[in-house]
Amino acid sequence: MQPPGQRGFRVKPIAPSDWVVYRKRKHSSAPGPRATNVSAAPRGETYSYAVDKYWVVKEILDDQRAVLITRTGKEHTVSLADPNLRRASWWERLTKKGRFRETQALLRDS
Repeated sequence: MQPPGQRGFRVKPIAPSDWVVYRKRKHSSAPGPRATNVSAAPRGETYSYAVDKYWVVKEILDDQRAVLITRTGKEHTVSLADPNLRRASWWERLTKKGRFRETQALLRDS
């Protein structure tokens, strides 16, 4: 299977103010309701899982990394080649627009 950019169509590159989804790996004793790919530790005391984070691109750095801003104003720097980073789908843009707009308001205020 070919990567998305080589299937006969172009993938628009991530740019500042784009809405993105970052699938973050977490570990805890009680996964939340948005947890996916949940797996128990060998003794079952903790769980490993993924949570989709709905962030906005603040800026693109020269070394092919993106500065992402969270709903609470925290910043994360992530490689554009990270497989856990992707543009938000049309469905996520529709159903999660409140989260994205909250974050975009932080960008306008700074």
